[in-house]
Amino acid sequence: MNLKSLTSLAAVAAIGFASCQSETKKTSSGDSLKNDSVAVVKLVADSFKKEIDGKQTALYTLKNKNNAEAIFTNYGGRLVSLLIPNKEGKLVDVVVGFKSVNDYEKSTEPYFGATIGRYGNRIAKGKFTLDGKTYALFTNNGQNTLHGGKKGYQYVVWDAKQVNDHTLELHYLSKDGDENFPGNLDVKVTYTLTDDNELKMDYEAKTDKATPVNLTNHAFFNLNGDGSGEILNHEVQIYADEYTPVDSSLIPSGKIEKVAGTPFDFTKATTIGARVNDKNEQLTFGKGYDHNYVLNKTKAMNMFHAATVKGDKSGIVMDIYTQEPGLQFYSGNFMQSKNTFKTGAKDDFRTAFAMETQHFPDSPNQPSFPSTILKPGQVYKTSSIYKFSN
Repeated sequence: MNLKSLTSLAAVAAIGFASCQSETKKTSSGDSLKNDSVAVVKLVADSFKKEIDGKQTALYTLKNKNNAEAIFTNYGGRLVSLLIPNKEGKLVDVVVGFKSVNDYEKSTEPYFGATIGRYGNRIAKGKFTLDGKTYALFTNNGQNTLHGGKKGYQYVVWDAKQVNDHTLELHYLSKDGDENFPGNLDVKVTYTLTDDNELKMDYEAKTDKATPVNLTNHAFFNLNGDGSGEILNHEVQIYADEYTPVDSSLIPSGKIEKVAGTPFDFTKATTIGARVNDKNEQLTFGKGYDHNYVLNKTKAMNMFHAATVKGDKSGIVMDIYTQEPGLQFYSGNFMQSKNTFKTGAKDDFRTAFAMETQHFPDSPNQPSFPSTILKPGQVYKTSSIYKFSN
């Protein structure tokens, strides 16, 4: 594609996002810079100011020396936008999201960009037993509890403190009995945008009663840009030789199985779409990829190297590093075109993916899985890094 064509596409984008989205859908994967037609939307701070549950919501912008920006709202501790420079230095918004707090409130998909807790992922039948007592949670995902229950952390207004241009601290006291979980859980999450184009996520929590804890962030990524279309030609490598297969309700069976010889083998870089529609019971259960990978503890950045993802149009590469044992890979299978992103594009089927660093699903009911129980006197501390390059 020549410079003249790129300029024309940029003009089309300025005229209207709807035509931009339509153009993108017709694009072949070989057209390497087509995503430049997707304009970055400037967010309006006033659109994120609202009183919810007696607390004020707002917008917070982190910046680095490369002009990258990570934009959050304290409503749900959400990553709203993440602007990363591509090879030409043009900023690409690699996180899908909305342009107002009202849009997040009414969204049929509650987890876009949210900080997730008290327990990320699923708990079977909304029940677990701890210290001889059985706790019954709200079941919001069929017969199971997903991402904390009816009012998980994605719906709370976090106390926010922007420490400097690079760092945002979020705090929330999840009280004893919150969503029927035991213990007062004092949670602090620190998001930092470094000058190396890393988004660092540091989680810390303390409790006064034993309780399961599994915190993560549920950013939905499209490395070609918010509104650029399907993510099926993104290349993915996951540093895991095993995964945890699930039943039809997406609860792990308790087994840990090899990915070799299955559509779940991303030990070598493979496009998301290469095998996502293969005839496979696990893919049928998840309607695609919605599975926990058991990281093989490949060391990098003094952490585990979890995954590498490359946008086929933008050339942007995302490397994920974590202290967590697992990575939940979700290929956007339940996106239903019911919500409108900040670019004006709909949240169409498989137009974004999530990679959540975390402990395994249903660990409170799976004694063979790494424990997620936090006890009084202990400090829950874990960090993950999403590093971008091109």
